[in-house]
Parts: sequence; C-alpha cells; structure tokens
Amino acid sequence: MKELNFEKALKDLETTVGKLEQGDLSLEESLKLFEKGIKLAKFLRSELEKAEKKVEILLKDEEGNVSAEPFDMDENDKQPPGDDEEDKEDPDNGGNESLPF
Repeated sequence: MKELNFEKALKDLETTVGKLEQGDLSLEESLKLFEKGIKLAKFLRSELEKAEKKVEILLKDEEGNVSAEPFDMDENDKQPPGDDEEDKEDPDNGGNESLPF
C-alpha cells in the first residue's frame, strides 16, 4: 500500500465498504473494490498487531514479564481497589450530589 497511516486506511476502508453496500456497481467494479478492501483490512490488522506489541513492551515489568489483563470499558468508571469509603456514594441521599441529573 502506498504511504498510508492507520486513520487514512480506516477511512478509505469505510468508504470502500459504503460503495459496495450500495450495490449499484458492476461485478468487475465490485471485485476491484472488494480486493482493495481486503488489502486495507490486512494493512489495518497489521498496524493493530504492531500497536499491540508496542503496548506489551511498555507494560513489561522489571523482569520482562507481561501480564495480560482484560480491558473493560466500564473499568474506567469504577474506583480502584483500596479507595477510602468516604468517596463512595451515600445510599441515604440517593447517589452522588455532584451529578447534574
């Protein structure tokens, strides 16, 4: 692929898929776009694998061990273990009063 970065390749793949989903292309055009989409998807997968390896390197401990931890989007909203009890919601007042709703 010519000089692509992840974001450009992803946008190009989205555009390609959109054209294919419209269904108003000839078989030959559809096959060319499908081939382009496959190449873009392989490029994106490769870039994601490289990024994953970099993250693993960054997460290695002093002995070079990497411990895999599942990523949970909801974890960002949870308090880390060991936080003080006073920071938790007070069940008597119906929740956190700093929330606008």
